Amino acid sequence: MASLLRHSIDIKALEDYICEHVPRIQIPIAVSQFECEQANGTYLIKDRIGAKYVMREKPTGQLVSQSAHNFEREYRVLRILHASSVPVPKIYCLCEETSVLGAPFYIREFLDGRIFEEPSFPGATPWERHRMWKEAVVTLAKLHSVDIDDAGLATYGRRTGFYQRQLRAWEDSRKAQRAVLDVEPVGPVPAVDVMADFFSLERYQPKDRACLIHGDYKIANLVFHKTEPRVIGILDWEMSTIGHPLADLATLLQPFTIVTTLSAAAKELLMPFQLMSEVPGLPTVAECLFWYRTVAGWNPTSELTWASAYSLFRTSIVHQRIPAAYAALQASRSTAIESARDMSTCAWLTLTLIRRILEADAEPRARI
Repeated sequence: MASLLRHSIDIKALEDYICEHVPRIQIPIAVSQFECEQANGTYLIKDRIGAKYVMREKPTGQLVSQSAHNFEREYRVLRILHASSVPVPKIYCLCEETSVLGAPFYIREFLDGRIFEEPSFPGATPWERHRMWKEAVVTLAKLHSVDIDDAGLATYGRRTGFYQRQLRAWEDSRKAQRAVLDVEPVGPVPAVDVMADFFSLERYQPKDRACLIHGDYKIANLVFHKTEPRVIGILDWEMSTIGHPLADLATLLQPFTIVTTLSAAAKELLMPFQLMSEVPGLPTVAECLFWYRTVAGWNPTSELTWASAYSLFRTSIVHQRIPAAYAALQASRSTAIESARDMSTCAWLTLTLIRRILEADAEPRARI
């Protein structure tokens, strides 16, 4: 859904740029802002004949987290993947000059489809839910099967040590975020040092694998066909890199991880997750893993618990980012309050999974 602009845009300057660089867009244009975006400003452009396009603008000012706003990476990977079997929107232009709108921006295809914020696919039939989840998993497996070298992505990231690099990056990120002041500091993620120490132990880490990963692959970042259970586009690529495929898979399956990790009492406090576990038509994790390995050609089952724990740890830091971004005037207050609560919940769930991993270990370990 689009709404009025939250800050002014020089429409005349944008129209002049469009006339020169994207002549398919017929001026005059109307510009409105998508309400659901918390990161890069995302706008709907409607031209003279009613054709729709999407413009994404790089955030201005001092960013709380640079890694969450890697604007140029998103443009690069979308240009490359458009010629592949991975469904992505077509890119029409990238403007790196700040003289036009005050910040770099790009314009891409508008995907006329369905976006589901909830992984339970509200309003869908049980058959549709099952098919859409399968489509989401198979699409991810296809993404992970892209030949990095053939696609021209050999320099897009390192092929080894993904999780160790991630730990260092998230350490820098969380330190920056908790230092941001509003009325008081945002504060640390609960038990973050204990969790970080565990994840740094190579003994438990998954075996190195390398592929193109999305970085935030979840149902809310997929666009489905208006009437068919088919993915027509993957959005929000600014965190993409060469990394471990488990990172994307664990992110996608996180709703199921949460349901199976919560106690009965906790589920009553987190009703959306409780309902998620009871919605007819949703697949099991075993089904999802079968679909994935059938296309990707490898079995992630034995390493999924560690990856799921790390995914929740990462999510807790992401939730820390939103209150920090609000304090820095880069996110809404309501989202900041919700994320501060979710930060603690994800940290608790991470600790629960870590305990399970340690308890399953043959060697005695100190209790967390």
